[in-house]
Amino acid sequence: MALTTRRRALTTLGAALAVSAALPAAPARAGERAHRPRPLWRAHAHNDYEHPRPLLDALDHRFGSVEADIFLVDGQLLVAHDPEDLDPSRTLESLYLNPLAARVRANRGAVYRGGHRPFQLLIDIKTEGSSTYLELDRRLRRHRHLFTTYVHGRVLPGPVTAVVSGDRAARVPMDTQRVRRAFYDGRLTDLGGPAPASFVPLISDNWALHFTWRGVGAFPDAERRKLHGIVRTAHARGRRVRFWATPDLPGPARDALWGELVAAGVDHLNTDDLAGLASFLDAHRRA
Repeated sequence: MALTTRRRALTTLGAALAVSAALPAAPARAGERAHRPRPLWRAHAHNDYEHPRPLLDALDHRFGSVEADIFLVDGQLLVAHDPEDLDPSRTLESLYLNPLAARVRANRGAVYRGGHRPFQLLIDIKTEGSSTYLELDRRLRRHRHLFTTYVHGRVLPGPVTAVVSGDRAARVPMDTQRVRRAFYDGRLTDLGGPAPASFVPLISDNWALHFTWRGVGAFPDAERRKLHGIVRTAHARGRRVRFWATPDLPGPARDALWGELVAAGVDHLNTDDLAGLASFLDAHRRA
């Protein structure tokens, strides 16, 4: 069955189960709490909506970040990778906002019970950025207690931090807001720019545009120094770092590159392989 057809076949069941499946298990007894697996805050589900259970599969694997691509179509924010995959039932609200809100209510204010960091929802705008963002802003305001909020120069942390990526025209309306429930995904060109971390808390870029190494052989010393320098600069300015277009097929090359990203302090590791990255990060944490 084609991926698009399979996705649509799962939509009705997924929508019906989304809220209940997003709810955590019953509270653990005091003696069991220490054994609860910790969230993997570095783990980022690239194109999360491609999985059979968007958001929910990533949560089951304890991911700290997911990515949803959105299209503005007739006033609705639809989630898909390509226009031919658009389905009116697959909205940002049904797949992400409503299940996250239900989970946070059940967990008394957190995506992960006992977790103290905000969960990241990276929203990649695929249609014209300004108009799509304005509609997104309206939807986020309906869940005002769910999201980290910028209010007149202050950042008030919430259970979920929404970060807007994709079409760069979204930056214009965002930059003029005194109150907003989303933040901007910068590029390496923004690293030394004037925008504060309260507007650009995340720096994301294409690994292949800045590094030649793909995990095979030794990591060139100059490229390792460059990577560490990028992360140090970003962290000194209160920003996190993510790269896309890194190798994502299971094997030694991917693990070698992931190892260098972790060693450099890169904040989010991109993957489509939820189980693979979860196993890698668990093993690295035990090492």
